[in-house]
Amino acid sequence: MSRTMGAKDWTGVLVLSLLWGGAFFLTEVALDGFPPFTVVAGRVGFAAVALIAVITLRGERLPANLRLWGAFLVMGAINNVLPFSLIVSGQVHIDSGLAAILNATTPLFSVVLAHFLTRDERLTAGRILGLLLGLGGVAVLVGPSALAGLGAQGWAQLAVLGAACAYASAAIYGRRFAGLPPLVVAAGQLTSSSLIMVPVALALERPWTLEPGLAPWLAVLRQALPAAALAYGIYFRILASAGATNLLLVTLLIPVSALLLGALILGEEIGASALAGMALIFLGLAAIDGRAYGWLRAAGGRRRAARD
Repeated sequence: MSRTMGAKDWTGVLVLSLLWGGAFFLTEVALDGFPPFTVVAGRVGFAAVALIAVITLRGERLPANLRLWGAFLVMGAINNVLPFSLIVSGQVHIDSGLAAILNATTPLFSVVLAHFLTRDERLTAGRILGLLLGLGGVAVLVGPSALAGLGAQGWAQLAVLGAACAYASAAIYGRRFAGLPPLVVAAGQLTSSSLIMVPVALALERPWTLEPGLAPWLAVLRQALPAAALAYGIYFRILASAGATNLLLVTLLIPVSALLLGALILGEEIGASALAGMALIFLGLAAIDGRAYGWLRAAGGRRRAARD
């Protein structure tokens, strides 16, 4: 039987979408001043430092169990190092809109993997229909112009799809941390990611020789602090309560949040195609949740009973 989401879980997913809503745009800004691996190293490194400070102030600490640290290393590799590196490398060659569409395939990978690898996140017709509606909504929202680049720079697009598959695998693997405080798990994951990425960036890209402007620095810090440090605490809480497939619905909402933030903060206009795309996404989420269909069926049953 598939796991369902409560109001608290849906609120968490919405907050995550707001925190990650500008991720693809921020990556483009960061790449104007830093090479790809340095962007990733900065993102996970600053986030790890921030989270370690937070859990220390809360009276918590990172565990000393070596087996658990092995699990943190695996989680950091498949949830941060691999997907961040693939997306950043891909965005050197494709724009942020197409990257957002390709990243929105994450729940499709998740629902298939979870069906075969878990007992409580089974594949259903409603879930598949909802995911396809949501993915179509993302494509409509971002716009057909983004799809014009589909096929060119194929390896870059495959890189972003590979990142989506890595995210789906990580969400299933991360279920093993359900008994630990979410912020501690997030700190362990990001610390492990930093231990991998910082040496790679130092060895391959020599970032100390760079002279980036203020905007790339701010983009990296914006990705590292609210978009990683805070977000991953929410991520692991939702994962424990609602499961991998429900958690990764956030990738369908990220383009919606990016659009709404642009309208509210930058005064950008929201056109008819964007509204249609958002409507498709929300229909898809309702189909995945299933409760709206149940309410409609129950209401229909009550009306038939009243007529009889």
